[in-house]
Amino acid sequence: MSEISIPHQWNPRSYQLPVLDYLDRGGKRAVCVWHRRSGKDSTSINYTVRRMVQEPGTYWHMLPTATQARKVVWNAIDSEGRRLIDQAFPEQIVKRRNENEMMIELMPLVAGRAGSIWQAVGSDNYDALVGSNPKGIVFSEYSVSDPAAWDYIRPILTENGGWAIFIYTPRGKNHGHSLYRMARSNPEWFCELLTIRETGVLTEAQVDAERAAGMSRQMVEQEFYCSFESELEGSYYAEEMARARGEGRITRVPYDGSAPVETAWDIGVGDECAIWFFQRIGKEIHLIDYYENSGEGVGHYAKVLSSKPYVYSTHWAPHDAKGREFGTGVSKFATARRHGIKWSILPKLGVDDGIEAVRGLLGLCWFDEAKCGVGIEALKSYRKMYNRTMRVWSMTPVHDWASNGADAFRYLAIAVRKGQGGWKPLIYPKTGIV
Repeated sequence: MSEISIPHQWNPRSYQLPVLDYLDRGGKRAVCVWHRRSGKDSTSINYTVRRMVQEPGTYWHMLPTATQARKVVWNAIDSEGRRLIDQAFPEQIVKRRNENEMMIELMPLVAGRAGSIWQAVGSDNYDALVGSNPKGIVFSEYSVSDPAAWDYIRPILTENGGWAIFIYTPRGKNHGHSLYRMARSNPEWFCELLTIRETGVLTEAQVDAERAAGMSRQMVEQEFYCSFESELEGSYYAEEMARARGEGRITRVPYDGSAPVETAWDIGVGDECAIWFFQRIGKEIHLIDYYENSGEGVGHYAKVLSSKPYVYSTHWAPHDAKGREFGTGVSKFATARRHGIKWSILPKLGVDDGIEAVRGLLGLCWFDEAKCGVGIEALKSYRKMYNRTMRVWSMTPVHDWASNGADAFRYLAIAVRKGQGGWKPLIYPKTGIV
């Protein structure tokens, strides 16, 4: 094989050099809050290939979902009309490609040994990926990805000396903002925020054209000027959660032993589950804890409940809990009862009506910031999508990592509203359960 340069047919722009230099000097953690069309993905992919030929191992490029990974990376076309992965991975160094798994294996550097593997993946499936011990990972669009993915993968990179790059534009003051603030004050991290004014890639006139074509002021500020001040566009509860923060209702909320604890569950597809723990204190709703997981049976969640020092009253479950199964052929309701969890089944309520119930309730809510952190981020990130072609908002919420926590809170709101009169829970009989 003739000599081939890596990166291949790609030259970094001047503003992309600082992060590349940091990583080449052995840096392990980098946060790049760069504006739209600044070349975030192409920069990180070409750097990844450089590392792959230097150090064999597994490397991931993670988008919020696997579907987005295929669209944004695997099938992406660069500004010169080339498929991004064809440019980054020249055929001379590729041993095989797997279209279904969006995976590329390189030729081994040493005969008889394995070559590096690169894969485009989604944060919506992070817990199913972890056995492969990645040496490097790029979190693309991290501000709208599941933040639990980083918490799950971080120990692996710490143990094997691996590196992580976070590339994104802001989506309000969510986990992306928290990571940026931490990295900015941590000398061991690279941290950079670049707007169109710093890169010169786009002009103010081009941004004005986007605005004239219908892009909202909020999105313009986020995408081109990297502003964290605007809340996530399309967020259902951004205003209410911002008010809760401003009024000091996202703080430390201790368990009150004089009042019982209720739980509200979302039982998703594929053994996904989210649980809010709350107390009714006067007219206030105190959110004292939150838990979510996937791939576990009812017994796991029964142990979670019993491990906490709470005295429970009611466990609220969605109307369709009777029909969901944990892969056993037995309803989740029946399985839960065998484990000592007596669910009260909530009436069916349309998603739109449930969202309005949440909006009406959030002004009475106090959140424990530490124990409910993931749930809080889910509420802030729960959103609808804007169709830029049709210039209309979607009729249904985006189904992503935030859905489980937001859906569980919607059931919580229905439960609280029931307690105010008008609805009664449907309790299944103790006999005849299937």
